[in-house]
Amino acid sequence: MADTATTASAAAASAASASSDAPPFQLGKPRFQQTSFYGRFRHFLDIIDPRTLFVTERRLREAVQLLEDYKHGTLRPGVTNEQLWSAQKIKQAILHPDTNEKIFMPFRMSGYIPFGTPIVVGLLLPNQTLASTVFWQWLNQSHNACVNYANRNATKPSPASKFIQGYLGAVISAVSIAVGLNVLVQKANKFTPATRLLIQRFVPFPAV
Repeated sequence: MADTATTASAAAASAASASSDAPPFQLGKPRFQQTSFYGRFRHFLDIIDPRTLFVTERRLREAVQLLEDYKHGTLRPGVTNEQLWSAQKIKQAILHPDTNEKIFMPFRMSGYIPFGTPIVVGLLLPNQTLASTVFWQWLNQSHNACVNYANRNATKPSPASKFIQGYLGAVISAVSIAVGLNVLVQKANKFTPATRLLIQRFVPFPAV
């Protein structure tokens, strides 16, 4: 019995310690101080945390309900600040703040690095053909456009034509710059093959 009581006390102390490490919860506010670089850095690490991509539907519902309980003052006893911050992080990572609808996984901020990295690798592949250059530039701009649209400010509706024009402009500009620079480099006879290859590696950067 004594061992059981000691274990329970230790667990309670551990939970209290974890809660005390977290700042007091503020609904809709950043967890970390925005007045310092380190605080802003930690805030953006929270936003792009890819672990939120693996949150289950049940866990999402629990997080949303926990925040609703907090908002209406019906929070059950024993809920810690850490639990509230975690619930808010999950909700903000998955649901659009204006429409309250789920954001498609590849277009979430937390999915930008996991889904964007293969595209970046494709952009930097050596010895690309005209078709592959066009494809990777198009895919990159399409991904960027979808991320921007999925995370847009939905409180002020904008016509679809505005997004389409921006998307087409970005794709045409990126493809034109990438293809144009590749053609110029290939026709530059004063460059050695090694120098030409090195320069071509940097072509995607001004294009994107």
